[in-house]
Amino acid sequence: MNHRPLAIDDAASVPWDAIVLGAGPAGALLSRRLAIAGARVLLVEKKAFPRRKVCGACLNQDALEVLGSEGLETLVDDQGGVPLEMFHVGLGGRSVRLPLPGGRALSRERFDLALVTKAIRAGVDFLPETLASVEPTPNPATRSVRLDQRGRAAIAWAKVVVVAAGLGHRALEHVSGTTTRVAPGSRVGAGCTLEDGPDDYVPGVIHMAVGGRGYVGLVRLEDGRLNLGAAFDRGFVRSMGEPGLAASSVLAEAGFPAIVRLDQADWQGTPGLTRRSRPVSAHRLVLIGDAAGYVEPFTGQGMACALASARSAAPIVLAGLASWSPALERAWSARHASLLGRRYGLCRALTASLRRPLIARVVFNLATWAPTISQMMIHHVNRPSVLAETSPTCP
Repeated sequence: MNHRPLAIDDAASVPWDAIVLGAGPAGALLSRRLAIAGARVLLVEKKAFPRRKVCGACLNQDALEVLGSEGLETLVDDQGGVPLEMFHVGLGGRSVRLPLPGGRALSRERFDLALVTKAIRAGVDFLPETLASVEPTPNPATRSVRLDQRGRAAIAWAKVVVVAAGLGHRALEHVSGTTTRVAPGSRVGAGCTLEDGPDDYVPGVIHMAVGGRGYVGLVRLEDGRLNLGAAFDRGFVRSMGEPGLAASSVLAEAGFPAIVRLDQADWQGTPGLTRRSRPVSAHRLVLIGDAAGYVEPFTGQGMACALASARSAAPIVLAGLASWSPALERAWSARHASLLGRRYGLCRALTASLRRPLIARVVFNLATWAPTISQMMIHHVNRPSVLAETSPTCP
């Protein structure tokens, strides 16, 4: 990844149009769109790139459609994305396989790096290994961000600040009136990537083991590694002692092949998954992606929603660069609510059913006895859902 060096003092001296916090898929995609439109954009990331990230390795048709609408239709395949053709779900020792055409599996290290590189080539300035927090008091014309990099601090400012810093971020801890509500009983996420694993976990298939207190998804990446992403009840992880043992228990409960030394893998965890932030926009401030809201995803829908959030927010941000108004805040709030409702409605129903053994068995039997209905449900979750991209009209 090539980009001109940017010192923290230089970042503080530039009159930015937009500062985007978080270089994940949502932040990188939005930064690139803004730069293409002629905006001067600073993309800030707390970690070094390429970064290790274990969740979000599956991109469904919806996610790929968003990339295609941004002129990035070959990006995933150029990075060696593995075509996904089948969804294999196991419950109580039984399993069923359903067609899942059109998706791709790609490691987050490679995918995120490719998106950030595209953003830099479009003219975005990238500032990695830098902590960022929004300053509490904006002035009418700008919003300020505190940057901290290896013991040095500076204040940068922009016409609009976008928070795309993911789950559990602390970018708004000094901004009053902003809250994030985690749903009661929300499961926590965990993931790891293994160099090998049983041959039963073949490429091109999303394997999902469903247990009474969590589920584990497994998929082969472009380099043959096995990626595991899981959602567990909090108490279950505590009772098992660590996520590797919890994952082994779920695999056994579902009747999936065991993975040796899974408890010794390098697991990463997340805070509570299902959450919603309020508000998603304030004066010259916009939240997108997981920072704005998240629901336990299903077959790659989390990545699709993050990318769609970036695409849908672009007209709001571009309008705000010309002139900010409360109408823009209301417009993004309404658009984001529609975005989550369209893409996460069925996800909520499916993940809720997986947490109730009786209902889970009914859903599983439906998938076994009436595969056409199951395929329609999977198609609904994966289908592209495009929102209007026109700039809002301001009074």
